[in-house]
Amino acid sequence: MNPSLLHLMHLVSPALPVGAYAYSQGMEYAVELGYLPDKASAQQWIEGVMQHSISHLDLPVLARLYDSWQQQDLEQVNHWNQFLLASRESAEFELEDTQMGRALIRLLVSLELLAAADWPRQQPSSFANGFAMAGVYWSVDKASLLHGFCWSWLENQVAAATKLVPLGQTQAQQLLVDLMPAVEHCCQQALSLSDDNLGAGLPALALISAQHETQYSRLFRS
Repeated sequence: MNPSLLHLMHLVSPALPVGAYAYSQGMEYAVELGYLPDKASAQQWIEGVMQHSISHLDLPVLARLYDSWQQQDLEQVNHWNQFLLASRESAEFELEDTQMGRALIRLLVSLELLAAADWPRQQPSSFANGFAMAGVYWSVDKASLLHGFCWSWLENQVAAATKLVPLGQTQAQQLLVDLMPAVEHCCQQALSLSDDNLGAGLPALALISAQHETQYSRLFRS
């Protein structure tokens, strides 16, 4: 087996200690508002966020970070890392990204990645930045890395929906299978976008994320 595939499986594992399980990315408040009463509405929600946010922001920026790390162009690494963090539309979304990024960089340092050890301690890192850094170090090809990143995001969203909607375990697995074609579409779309076409386009999600900050009771941090 190609060792890079095992490293990719390691990166996308739910057991990776970066705290991804603690975030719902606004879904918790959407459930509170009654927007997601069942599996069908949860699927529509997740697919919409994937197609109009993840595929237009996180994935194409991840691809650019991958290229920048591969070329050892730290100026471009910093540019795209800062671009991604600046594109977060709520304090919760930004905090989620920097906390997961910090956790991933810390893990990569413990796994002896020199680039992670050299990352300035006071400089925030997006999660995608650390993901790209690890992908280049472990020779995971760019397309596979994007698929892994998107799948990891999807799996975390379905796990959140399982607790919040709630969904049964069988429904959750059906949802993952139903959304597999969307993963492929989003990754292909992300690789086709020019720099001028990057950015999330879900203002209602940003508002829901902001409202989640003051939700009376919360299971998730975002």
